[in-house]
Amino acid sequence: MEEAQERRHEKRLRYHWPIWYGDNFNGILTQGQMLDINSSGAAFTCYNDNCPDAGQHITARFSVPKYSEDESFDIENFIRNGRVCRVQEISPFIRKVAVQFEQVLSFRPGEQSYANDFEAETISN
Repeated sequence: MEEAQERRHEKRLRYHWPIWYGDNFNGILTQGQMLDINSSGAAFTCYNDNCPDAGQHITARFSVPKYSEDESFDIENFIRNGRVCRVQEISPFIRKVAVQFEQVLSFRPGEQSYANDFEAETISN
């Protein structure tokens, strides 16, 4: 059996903080939960009743930890427009949404030196 080829060009940071999204910031925003992120996109979960559709353009507001050499971190806040690439049903109530940003982030969250330790801790807990 052949191994699947890795298509990702960048490591992702896995963390579970809130993400707020909507058609735009002039309307009602819905809260989801971030699953992972890289500089060009993110994946999050949301309830089925307020889930965006594949191909839909959304605006998202979220925070990302930015690590320092001493293993401390600051919080970087972002607002990004993006396009929903994929929606996957996780359960009858929850969906996983993958979104690609129109503008990349100012750093690569999953490629910070301390981020890999944070990811390992997050997954094991």
